Amino acid sequence: MTQIIERTILFADLRGSTALYETLGNAEATTVVTHSVSMLANVVPECGGVVVKTLGDGLMASFDTPLAGVQAATQMHDALERLVMRGSSHGASSGLRSLRLQVALARGEVVEMGGDCFGDAVNVAARLLDHAGDNETLVTAEVLNGLPAEQRARFRSLDRMHLRGRAEPVQVHLMGGRRTGDTIATQFGDVAPAAEPEGIRLVWQGLNRVYAGPHLPVVLGRSPQATYCIDDSRVSRSHARIDWQGSTFQLTDLSYNGTYVRFGSDDEVVSLRRGSCTLHGSGVIGLGGSPNDASSPTVRFEVLSFLDTVPHGL
Repeated sequence: MTQIIERTILFADLRGSTALYETLGNAEATTVVTHSVSMLANVVPECGGVVVKTLGDGLMASFDTPLAGVQAATQMHDALERLVMRGSSHGASSGLRSLRLQVALARGEVVEMGGDCFGDAVNVAARLLDHAGDNETLVTAEVLNGLPAEQRARFRSLDRMHLRGRAEPVQVHLMGGRRTGDTIATQFGDVAPAAEPEGIRLVWQGLNRVYAGPHLPVVLGRSPQATYCIDDSRVSRSHARIDWQGSTFQLTDLSYNGTYVRFGSDDEVVSLRRGSCTLHGSGVIGLGGSPNDASSPTVRFEVLSFLDTVPHGL
């Protein structure tokens, strides 16, 4: 039976699963991944949804309401967190410790046919997953607007994002309270800025841009639709994201090859593998390779305080 109906579509993807086959071997890695995906799938009917299909190390699900989808996303994160904690226990597979979860949700009219779903909401949720960092949930405005007020308060805006294959940008929101254990403040610990930073300058070859407020977040990537486009084969289409979080600029790696940060010429390089760090002062971001490697594409950054540019006494 074919029907056109409004649905909330959820995509979930396990990160770190590919490396398991190298570190654990095919048999144990397959067991870990299969068990983890099954655990995520079990959450869906508990929240009133339907698993449309599993996708190797992820799944697609459909829900009647945005609230049911967001509740499923929250429970999936909680379930994986418990599973990862078991990875530290004696006798548990060490591969569990490397698993991370990305979730994306969109809402709109879909065509349900032959047990599958098709439509713009499906495409948006699938593409939005590329922009999610480890243990993050991203939702569209249509999902957010369908939530009760107390649930909407959990989200913060990431403004409009260009998604691969889509002409019009999409308003995106990030669910808070999930990345606290994964964020690296800086290599020196927390840094309290002397003045409130209001902008960030990025320089790659002849491309010199300053981003602030309404222009955030900034997606760095090879795609022509990326906010800051770096045309280099070593750079992923959506490689990293810079956004404003808790009065600081946060850099989040979205790639498979990693993002690297060096804050000074002699400082240690911070390696981000699907993780985040706080950008402060100035430094260099390596995309797909260390900034210490002269062949790697690198972007120079500088955190700006516009107050410092105003002459005193005016």
